[in-house]
Amino acid sequence: MRLRHLSDGRARFGISRRTRRTAVGAAVVLALAGMNGPAIWGYASDQYYDYKINQPEYKEKNGHWDVVDVPDEYRINTIHAALLHTGKVLLVAGSGNNAANFAAKTFRTVLWDPEKNTFKDVPTPKDLFCAGHTQLPDGKLLVAGGTQRYEKLEGDVTRAGGLMVVHNENPDKPMTFPAGTRFTGKQSGKTFESKDSVLVPRAKKEQGKDGKVKVTVSTARVYVEALRQGQEYETGLTDNYRIEGLKGDDSRNFYGIANKLSFDKKDFQGIKDAFEFDPVAERYITVDPMNEARWYPTLTTLQDGKVLSVSGLDEIGQVVPGKNEVYDPKTKKWTYLPQERFFPTYPALFLTDKGKIFYTGSNAGYGPADKGRDPGVWDLGNNSFIPVPGISDPDVLETSMSVLLPPAQAQRYMVLGGGGVGEDKKSTAKTRIVDLHTERPRFRDGPDLYAKARYPSSVILPDDTVLTTNGSGDYRGRGNSNILKAELYDPRANTSHRVADPLVGRNYHSGALLLPDGRVMTFGSDSLFRDKDNTQPGVFQQQIDLYTPPYLFRKGSRPEIKDTDRRTVKLGEKTTYRITSAHGVAKARLLRPGSFTHVTNIEQRSIALDLKKEGADRYTVTLPKDPSLVPPGWYMVMVLDERDTPSGAVWVKVPTAEKKAEEKEEKEEKKEKE
Repeated sequence: MRLRHLSDGRARFGISRRTRRTAVGAAVVLALAGMNGPAIWGYASDQYYDYKINQPEYKEKNGHWDVVDVPDEYRINTIHAALLHTGKVLLVAGSGNNAANFAAKTFRTVLWDPEKNTFKDVPTPKDLFCAGHTQLPDGKLLVAGGTQRYEKLEGDVTRAGGLMVVHNENPDKPMTFPAGTRFTGKQSGKTFESKDSVLVPRAKKEQGKDGKVKVTVSTARVYVEALRQGQEYETGLTDNYRIEGLKGDDSRNFYGIANKLSFDKKDFQGIKDAFEFDPVAERYITVDPMNEARWYPTLTTLQDGKVLSVSGLDEIGQVVPGKNEVYDPKTKKWTYLPQERFFPTYPALFLTDKGKIFYTGSNAGYGPADKGRDPGVWDLGNNSFIPVPGISDPDVLETSMSVLLPPAQAQRYMVLGGGGVGEDKKSTAKTRIVDLHTERPRFRDGPDLYAKARYPSSVILPDDTVLTTNGSGDYRGRGNSNILKAELYDPRANTSHRVADPLVGRNYHSGALLLPDGRVMTFGSDSLFRDKDNTQPGVFQQQIDLYTPPYLFRKGSRPEIKDTDRRTVKLGEKTTYRITSAHGVAKARLLRPGSFTHVTNIEQRSIALDLKKEGADRYTVTLPKDPSLVPPGWYMVMVLDERDTPSGAVWVKVPTAEKKAEEKEEKEEKKEKE
């Protein structure tokens, strides 16, 4: 309706053409509703919803979702995503949970530039599906592990097979046995063939106190299968196997031992391969392989820039039994930790500000229900583990999300949602929060999530809030249980509120990352089924979406950091930027770029920076001194105005702390405690 003015200056209500058209349309809808009510009203409801979510007032309160225009040739089953210091995002599928791709050795990686919305294929050397990854001090991305063999369920296994332990009694000679090596049982007479090459180290030779030399047999493991199909090739007893082609001493020193080789379900199997992805050269670089094959491992960057690699399924599909190792980016080599500690696959392991590792209890996929599930603080130096009690719904921590709440100095962690072990139908809406700076840390419940959710994705935003989106109520979205909801959590108020609903469902093999411009990308989803009755196989969600948070819809300009030069700033040092802002400059944040897969993004953290005004448009920020609070690598600097509206990011490199500086810091901390 609009006001129409008469010649005498009086106003009266008149009906505009637009109002007439709307009224006529409504009458038609009402007339048709009797014949086809649900469809008509469903359409009208959708039209109103689209109108509502596109209103400026709605966006300013709830944010907005958009679909990224991805050309068909670059649509992949994104399993892993990492933000690089070039501002581009590495999207990794490997075989993309597609056995046909694995058999064809079709492995995909795509590099996406969000600013220009351009895409580039990157040659992928191995199947990096279900690898682990983490940011390195020089800005490269370490990617380790992946898939050696796809799982086979009972009924799909056509050849008897299993684990062969290859022994070496010779202390002077290692030996590599290529794929296709044959092992024949001395008792059964049945022959099996290795599916991969295997290196058996020298036997260990030691001189005892009595002067006698003792030789300890070395072993290596390899997966073997019968040469032919058929139940008659299964074995039921432990047997000793001679290795085809060996003669003389070698035939006595090298042999295999295997238990039952059967038609049981065969789990996924991992690889030892490791690579560094170079964001500048935009290619993978081969580095030394891990000591253990790993599928579903977690990689955590430590305060000295080295990387901890934990858990995963090994080369015969068993959870690595507590053999954890560390990668040195300087030597490109891996070293075992001296003592073992077991975790289920993809455990959420965070570097704390004390240089220890906090395990929140979140994990994904594999491992016994009664081992390695309890949250706690792990000291890598002495292998001690102090449990952190109080977590609610402790039996539904699998596929939960964990976040180091901002700012990182507070050392408060949140665990969101989760489900039962394996394919259990249980899920929870609980959030649990723990403050590691309290004398006796203990989890306490935060506000419930928008729904009971497995696989929620949480992203730390520069305004110190946390966006959580999607998930499913059942294992991999069974029963059409995808959740089309999102919320923002404010750690300061300990409250959450709903924001704009996501455009598509996302569960298993999905994730989200903060981008340098302050938006959030979401990717992936791998539902088992796409209908409520679980009769239609699911289709991988290749759509990428962008969420623009409410802070980018506020009226007026956002702050802008004018100095865009890339600089190196050491821990404890200052650096000065020119900043323009119509609403002042209130605070600054240092944000580590995320690296997300399988409900796991232990990379992301937001660190409060000391901020001081130096002139009309000049501001100095000071980095913290603690390398365990700010592990080395590239970071985004964002400033926020008095309305909590963030600037876009500029990049800064934080180098590895010098040993002397670290020791000085430790001495100062010790004095303070005394």
